[in-house]
Amino acid sequence: MQPENSEAKRRLPNVLVTGTPGTGKSTTCEQIAEATGLCYVNVGDLVKSQDLHCGWDDEFSCHIIDEDKICDALEDQMTRGGNIVDYHGCDFFPERWFDLVIVLQTDNTVLYERGYAQKKITENVECEIMHVIVQEAMDSYREEIVQVAL
Repeated sequence: MQPENSEAKRRLPNVLVTGTPGTGKSTTCEQIAEATGLCYVNVGDLVKSQDLHCGWDDEFSCHIIDEDKICDALEDQMTRGGNIVDYHGCDFFPERWFDLVIVLQTDNTVLYERGYAQKKITENVECEIMHVIVQEAMDSYREEIVQVAL
């Protein structure tokens, strides 16, 4: 029996893996995709390759994503199912898309090793300490599909 938010046509699940930078989202998604045959969707790469942004943020050295463009670009693929989605945010994706949401957490020292700007490091460390992504996931999806992993 499929959860009530699942699309009736979907035969394979959609999984969202989220968390602050450095938590291992990409590595985890790649391994799960390889083991299960799910299609790996790296939203950051998709934003760059399909211009799903509305500019560049010099302060944080990243694209300013266009959430509507991302959702439009993924709608058909997510409706079909069989995807593992990798992104550091989660609150703008439609709830109906996901059967499981995994929030990864980690020691923040990895952010310093990546050479990020100090402002970006500070913001991400604060997000991790305050469990911002965990709270976003709990507020955006049914509690029973959200799993937090350290």
